[in-house]
Amino acid sequence: MKIPGIHHVTAIAGDPQRNLDFYAKVLGLRLVKLTVNFDDPGTYHFYFGDEAGRPGSILTFFPWKGAHPGRAGTGETALVSFAVPSLEGWAERLPDAVAGTRFGQDTIAFSDPDGMRLELVATGGEGSKITGFHGVTLAEVSRDKTAKLLTETFGYNLLASEGNRFRYASSAGDVVELLVQPEVKRGTQGSGSVHHVAFRAETDEIQNAWLLELNKLGYRTTDILDRQYFHSIYFREPGGVLFEIATDPPGFTFDETPETLGTHLKLPPWLEPRRGEIETMLPKLELPEYAG
Repeated sequence: MKIPGIHHVTAIAGDPQRNLDFYAKVLGLRLVKLTVNFDDPGTYHFYFGDEAGRPGSILTFFPWKGAHPGRAGTGETALVSFAVPSLEGWAERLPDAVAGTRFGQDTIAFSDPDGMRLELVATGGEGSKITGFHGVTLAEVSRDKTAKLLTETFGYNLLASEGNRFRYASSAGDVVELLVQPEVKRGTQGSGSVHHVAFRAETDEIQNAWLLELNKLGYRTTDILDRQYFHSIYFREPGGVLFEIATDPPGFTFDETPETLGTHLKLPPWLEPRRGEIETMLPKLELPEYAG
């Protein structure tokens, strides 16, 4: 078995409206699902992605207004990178962004309103719209055990290294970079930090095989959890970052048509009887208009 790439990344934010406006209006991502944190239904769960909500394009947020800021450090995802064919026009949209080059690719780095570190990576071609994830960077105290998980278990390949940064690629082409920083303190989660990185399993059967394989290798995993739009198992990689393996099906059109994705608050069946109570607890939002 090989992991075919990243499924989604989930992060923590502060003010919900500010988060929604930045990712939908500034970055141009589509709100493909408006729901709640199933474990804390008084809190939204936003899913942003491409027009169809395809795995590999989904960045999700738990926005808690007034959430304490996280602290960058090891054992955390240090950077989330989006792929764009061209960087043309992005400097004007992101005036505080910093241009750079890494592994021969042009980049611009910036932060969202909560301080989460983001990056656009030019992949070549026409247009400048975000097409999905280019990858993530994990801050690690050491490399060997996490690299072994990526290469020997997940099937990623080491592409290149620059100093203390090592780039691994999936068969789909997205990357996981390990930034080795033994001198850096361990990070703490809060607003502006990534909660977990989810990798793809094409089917429930493949996910179950991964569950058995990870347990055989000594990883402590959760049971398979129903997240309505995918099924999930969680475990911590050797450096401490929370990983998830999420199924492609049922997908985000499970309870909405492609045209109406993200336009209404969707609740799972076990929370639907509490809709009135939940809608009262949630802050009011001005939803973005999607032009297609």
